[in-house]
Amino acid sequence: MDYLAVGHVTEDLWPDGKTPGGPVLYASRTALAWLDHVGVLTAAGDSFDSAAAFPGVDVRLISAPSTTQFRNLYVNGGRRQIVWPCPVRITAAHLSDELLGSRIIHLAPVCNEVDADVIARIPAGAFVGVTPQGWLRRWDAQGAVYAAGWEDAGAILPRANATVFSIDDVAGDWDIVRAWAAQTSILVATQAAEGCTLFLNGAPIHVPAPRVAQVEPTGAGDIFAAALFIALQQGCEPARACAIANCVAAHSVTFPHGQGFPTRRDAEHCAEAVV
Repeated sequence: MDYLAVGHVTEDLWPDGKTPGGPVLYASRTALAWLDHVGVLTAAGDSFDSAAAFPGVDVRLISAPSTTQFRNLYVNGGRRQIVWPCPVRITAAHLSDELLGSRIIHLAPVCNEVDADVIARIPAGAFVGVTPQGWLRRWDAQGAVYAAGWEDAGAILPRANATVFSIDDVAGDWDIVRAWAAQTSILVATQAAEGCTLFLNGAPIHVPAPRVAQVEPTGAGDIFAAALFIALQQGCEPARACAIANCVAAHSVTFPHGQGFPTRRDAEHCAEAVV
């Protein structure tokens, strides 16, 4: 397999209905713009239509009593979330030898459902991409999501080839970002319309994003991460890889929710546009 994303798929609830979502969905469908054999290891309820949600993706589905559901509320430029999580955790035992043979393995938890011990099973030759947002989430009895510390950062960051998260995930605390960056070679804090800051062996480099008219930002960070991981694994220099990922993610937010998945043409355009 060329690319494997690991984590829960979600059903995102909107005033006019629901759409499939979650980091694994946005990342895997982005990866199809570059790669031929893209897979997902996820858990969902029996009513979830994985074929419709993941066209062209090799879905390895763990049966669960329910599918994780999110309601995203955007207020005054910020996001408030309510979650109803799937109760099934993804553990190292779910990773078969076949899946562990993937060239890129993207650990993409959405609500603290991926056990940190999976990192120990990944072969040394695999590129490990990490989007830790889900490990930074907890929720109260009503499902209201709030931020938490990343307890297993010290175990995961040294093995990760690249790590991506939003500066909003750490409430704008650059001290946390610098502390994590000191433990790994490539770490990127995305900053929405401002682009991102790449930490290369601890040294920061700001990479701006194209200016676009935003319609719907959900999934843009996961699209950025997938594009970045693929560019890096294919040998792209890190700052240029960030610029390409910024371009792809910026294009995605100009569409309504669920319609901004990049195409192979988008990938080629962004690669050509970034010098």
